[in-house]
Order: sequence, then C-alpha cells, then structure tokens
Amino acid sequence: MTSHATSRIFVVGGTGAQGLPVIGALVADKKYFVRALSRDANSRRARELLALGNTEIVEGTFADEATLRAGLRGCDGAFINIDGFNTGERTEMYWAIRCYEIAIEEGIRFFVYGNLDYALKKAGYDSKFRTGHYDGKGRIGEWILFQNQTNRERMGAAVFTSGPYMEMAIAAMTPMSPFVEDGVVTWRVPLGDGAVPHVALDDCGYYVRWLFDNPLRANGMNLEVAIEHVHYARLAEAFEAVTGRPARYVDTAVDDYWQGPLAASAGRPAGYNADPKDKSTMSFRDNFTGFWNVWKHNVIARDYALLDEIHPNRIRTVEAWLRREQEKGLALGKGGLWERVQPENWFRQPPLLKLVEDRGQGVL
Repeated sequence: MTSHATSRIFVVGGTGAQGLPVIGALVADKKYFVRALSRDANSRRARELLALGNTEIVEGTFADEATLRAGLRGCDGAFINIDGFNTGERTEMYWAIRCYEIAIEEGIRFFVYGNLDYALKKAGYDSKFRTGHYDGKGRIGEWILFQNQTNRERMGAAVFTSGPYMEMAIAAMTPMSPFVEDGVVTWRVPLGDGAVPHVALDDCGYYVRWLFDNPLRANGMNLEVAIEHVHYARLAEAFEAVTGRPARYVDTAVDDYWQGPLAASAGRPAGYNADPKDKSTMSFRDNFTGFWNVWKHNVIARDYALLDEIHPNRIRTVEAWLRREQEKGLALGKGGLWERVQPENWFRQPPLLKLVEDRGQGVL
C-alpha cells in the first residue's frame, strides 16, 4: 500500500467503448467502487454499468465544474477520458486541464488520464499528420506528466495511451469498417504499406486496472498500448485463416476514400459540439486524413516487451484476436465474424462507438 492507493474511482467517459471494459475490470472483484458520469443515467450504457455492481451513476456533464466536484468528492481515484468527438479539440483540452486541477483540489490520490498519441509532435510537427482528436489528448497527456513532476507526492498521475480499437475493423460505421464485395470481405483504406497499432478493448480494462493496482510504479508513467502493428494485408489473411472466407485489403487513394461511405460526414466538424465557424475546428476529412497519414508513415511506436511484462496473457497478434472474437461471438449468439460483417447484420447489435449510438447529438 502507498499513499496513492485508491478504492473509490470517479470515471469520466465510462459509457464509451473504452469506458465499459475499464469499469468492468475495476469492479470485477469488488476491490474498487466506481462512480461514473453520464449525461443520461437511464441510457442503455449507463444501465449496463449499473448491472456490473459496485457502481453508481452521476448524471451530468464534465463541462461543468460543479458536476466535476460532486463526482470527485468522496473518491480517491479518477479515470478521465473525455469524448473529443463530442467536444472538439479545443474544448476537450480546456476541460481535461480543469479535471486535473479540480482533482488535486478535491483530494484525489491517483489520477489516470485516457490519452492518445501526440501524433503531430511525433511526426516532427508536419501538419499533414495533424489529427485533432489525437493531438488534443496528446498535448494534455504531456502537460499532466509535466505537472506531475511537481505534484507527484500530493496526487500521483499516469497517462494511459491507447489507439484505434481492433473492434473497429469489424464494426459498422467506423473509419475502417469492412464491406462485403462480391462475397469478399474488403477493407478499402488509405494505409499503403503502413500498419495500425490496434488496441483490444478488453486489454484496456486490464491495463487501467494495472495502473491503479500499481500506483508506485505507475506514477509518472505513460503506458502506451497495442496488440501489435496491424498491416491490413495481414488482417485480411488472418480473417481468411480464421473464417475460411475470402478477404482482401485494397490500398485506396485518400480522395477516393472520402468518396466512399464517409462522404456525408467529410465536411462536418470532427467534434459535433465544436463551432464550425471557429477556424480551430477540424473537419472529419482533415482530421481523418491526418489519422491515416500517421499510420501510413509508421509514425507511432510501441514497447511490446514492456506490455508483455505488464500483461503476460495479452493477445499479441491480429489472428489471435480474430480467433478469440470468433469464439466469443459464437458463444454469445452474435454469430461468427463472417456473419457479423454481413450488411444485413450490421445493426442487429448495439453500435460499438458512442458517437454512432448518440447519432452525433447531445450536449457537452
């Protein structure tokens, strides 16, 4: 036990795709009690959290200091993962900073920030790699670690850096959704020979739990995670090996990509509450063009030896992940991977991404 040991954790972002498995891992053995923030305490996702047990829901928004204080008060830990597709880049940065500042004031012992890579910096500040929903988080991740140099005894802090969920590559309405073309599962994305460091959502739960379980080592750490760097030609090969069904990856020019299924979203703000007249607001097209450039040019690295040490039983290859998903889907009655990517089955299960479930609407 250390002075940073926690038992009651306030979570922002608990009803998101990542938040659900994170909270599930925290409360699995009842070591931690979780208070989760939700804009709608009666939503499907909020009810799913309550069903886990050892949880409670606070209704409100992170963009309100009174709500943040009420959520943090009485807790000794915090996991903050703000939805940048709600806020937009600029607003997310402000409220992430205030979450950290108020957490210190309210006596939080250990603070974990849900982060993404500061891709623009890692690419040498070349704006073709600018990705607002990554860079906004990445700047704050660095800021928190800098603040921690002074505040680490008062409130420990760690940064949890994830990435594109592996689940997004088999789900509807994501930037890398596959489509069945003449009986062939096809990924058409502007990736070239690059690779995406995909993250398994279940692993997110394990890693965040590890940070809270090991605050002495985790204090000041940026834990950057992934399954592996996934080449999409290998993804297609693995899909064929697991399902026995044909699959392929088609490298796609970025202009052609934006004429495809995401065409209707291309000109919209990347954050649905961001002001489209504000010149700092990125469009979906600009945001995700930078996103694909990051992976195409292999800007991001991971320390897989460290991840093997921290999570010895982690999934290490895309094929192993697909096999697990195949088995899980069959056991849960969702069908195998081949059935799950059929267009008639896309929407028989709840959406993976909260942005999709919310239909790009809602207050901050």
